[in-house]
Amino acid sequence: MQDMSERFGNFLITSLEILAAAFILLIGAVVLWTIVAYILDVTQTRHAIRRNYPVIGRFRYFFEHLGEFFRQYFFAMDREELPFNRAERSWAYRAAKDLDNTVAFGSTRDMRRPGTVVFVNCAFPTLGQDAVPPRPVTVGPGCRVPYTTASLFNISGMSYGAISRPAVLALSNGAK
Repeated sequence: MQDMSERFGNFLITSLEILAAAFILLIGAVVLWTIVAYILDVTQTRHAIRRNYPVIGRFRYFFEHLGEFFRQYFFAMDREELPFNRAERSWAYRAAKDLDNTVAFGSTRDMRRPGTVVFVNCAFPTLGQDAVPPRPVTVGPGCRVPYTTASLFNISGMSYGAISRPAVLALSNGAK
């Protein structure tokens, strides 16, 4: 009986020594990673956050990714912040880094507000003979000089000398 308890005690001590060695090895690896990350962050020139806040700046992207999940349950939604909400800032960050900044179908906007523009897909395209020609639209009927147009899309004033002839033609055909 004593032999069994002595073997168990030796096993327990050996296990604790292995765990202690693994813990010390883990702490050493974390310290080594921190030193290497600090040197890499201070010497790199691509990310201002990582250069100004070495090591800690690396966690910004991780927390930004986790922010979606935390906001869903605890904090503000993507479009509730002012003056620029999280969706607008995320789009600007991706555009500044020359990453794909296209937004998928669907919306995080409140579509129930009056005046919200909604584009709806057409399951079956309208045939030419079934289409109703657009009627002229008057903008500002109460103004001194109201503007009446037959098309929904127009090109605002711009310097046509700054863009090429094919671009002017493309814009004109698109507005037509």
